[in-house]
Amino acid sequence: MHRIQQQLIDLAKQQDLEKMSLRQIARLIGEDNKPQAVKYHLIKLNESGLMTVNLKEGIIKLNKKGLSDVKEKNNRFFSLPIVGFANCGPATIFADEKIEGYLKVSPGMLPRTKKDLYVLVADGLSMNEARVNGKTIDDGDYVIIDSSYRVPRDGDIVVAVIDGMATIKKYRRDEENEQIVLEAESTEKFRPIFIHEGDDFVISGKVVDVIKK
Repeated sequence: MHRIQQQLIDLAKQQDLEKMSLRQIARLIGEDNKPQAVKYHLIKLNESGLMTVNLKEGIIKLNKKGLSDVKEKNNRFFSLPIVGFANCGPATIFADEKIEGYLKVSPGMLPRTKKDLYVLVADGLSMNEARVNGKTIDDGDYVIIDSSYRVPRDGDIVVAVIDGMATIKKYRRDEENEQIVLEAESTEKFRPIFIHEGDDFVISGKVVDVIKK
């Protein structure tokens, strides 16, 4: 099976593709600006019987054959997209939005809301004393992010993107100085990152779990 066809099947297990344009689907599988390639592979999946696709009527859904790896609906494994690395140190590694693969995870290991989750691979040691569900964040660990969580609370562990670079840190709001402080929790010494108004900065989500490498 072609790589794009497998990605489309994995995506259809998690999200309702009928509500999306071909361009949106292309972006989610890391094939930006290639909607026609998505259309071609959807048609191939329709021909193979893995999916039912009628683009004129807006029908894009998995057939039973396409879910052959699923024993029961409630026991389905979720395929979470791995979209790159995030630095656990200075923000020096870019969080590539192209999907590099998928991590199959049991539903019992995920939060109740599973719609907006993605995975980053931790790089560095600056969060190796942080605790997410009792687990540290060590170099090489898979970090599960809820991308719908964009307004963090003080003390949350977040993925922050600064000047296009991603870093995992503890979020602190310094009201007195009207600034945001991103702090490390590590056995090593790392300086905090100070964010001021006007900086190229965005919260890309909250860390909700860690799968150890």
